[in-house]
Amino acid sequence: MLLNKKKRIQYLGFNDIWFTLIGIFIVSLIGNYLFNNPFERESLELVMIGWFAALFSTVCDWIIIRTILIFLRKKYPDFKDDAKRITFLFFAITSVIFIVDYTVGPLLAKFFTFLGYYSTHRVIFKVLLPIILIVIMVMAIYEAIYYYVRLKKSIREEEQAKQVMIQAQLDTLKNQAQPHFLFNSLNTLRDIIDQDTKQEAKGFVDNLSNVYRFILESENTHLISIEKELKFAKAYVYIQSERFGKNLRIHWNIPEEKKKYMVVPMSLQLLIENAIKHNVVSKTKPLIIDIGTTVNYLVVKNKIQPKSTKIPSTKIGLKNIEKRYKLISNIAPIIKNNGHEFTVFLPLLKHQNQNKKL
Repeated sequence: MLLNKKKRIQYLGFNDIWFTLIGIFIVSLIGNYLFNNPFERESLELVMIGWFAALFSTVCDWIIIRTILIFLRKKYPDFKDDAKRITFLFFAITSVIFIVDYTVGPLLAKFFTFLGYYSTHRVIFKVLLPIILIVIMVMAIYEAIYYYVRLKKSIREEEQAKQVMIQAQLDTLKNQAQPHFLFNSLNTLRDIIDQDTKQEAKGFVDNLSNVYRFILESENTHLISIEKELKFAKAYVYIQSERFGKNLRIHWNIPEEKKKYMVVPMSLQLLIENAIKHNVVSKTKPLIIDIGTTVNYLVVKNKIQPKSTKIPSTKIGLKNIEKRYKLISNIAPIIKNNGHEFTVFLPLLKHQNQNKKL
């Protein structure tokens, strides 16, 4: 474990090699001062012997406690187990320091006596107490770093989970919009087959295939430029013109500088489709749809011309657009109906407007 960097980072939260080396050195100096005041030693040799004894005990304490720390983190990895793990660690620190001092201290005393240096060893609680407190503070640093790293990981995993969920929702909404578009297009094709020539029906199918090529190309995108969305919408209008002719009139008023802004894919097409579905489109009452911009919005507006036979509205188109904007951006579409005109304001987005979670 000590030599495996990946494992150190996994269970400690960071690569603690330098922290260990510096920590052992500092704690050994403090321990030497508390147990064997070097200023009272008769020679430098005795000072070094005292420091070596403190260093050896510190190394034993550090390695054993660090090993217990790793064991406890493996056994109690969850946040809910933190209190239990820290309590066990506190008792482990106290026990290890006492046991090491009771065993290593006398052994070192005998070893130095054998080498000709008179040495005695006594366990003094009032001296061990500050050592215990110092080691607890060191282990608290380990715990603080470990908690911070786990918290960051938990937040990151939560964000990733949210992103997966949002992606799934977006995919569902896009998949919802496409069959809705296909259903209406097939109804239009049926009307063309009933009313027009096979050649015109063939032209309609060709244009429909171009439209679906665009849908497939934008399948993995959450935002699309106004320029590309306009191409798609105009292709769709061309298809509808096969059915309605000059009774469907679109006034395009999009400044060139606005075409670099972004909207959700198929949103403009859905609004045009929605207007056609719910309003009379005839020679006496042509449907006029105005498409322009304000400073921050793409505006789609039409006069309300309700059909005599109302078609039940599922509002799937508008709900789809609202939900996709909600998932992608903090800026929502605005829908206004004053009884005479129906207007939808689609937010013009830039990439920085998109939520970071996507």
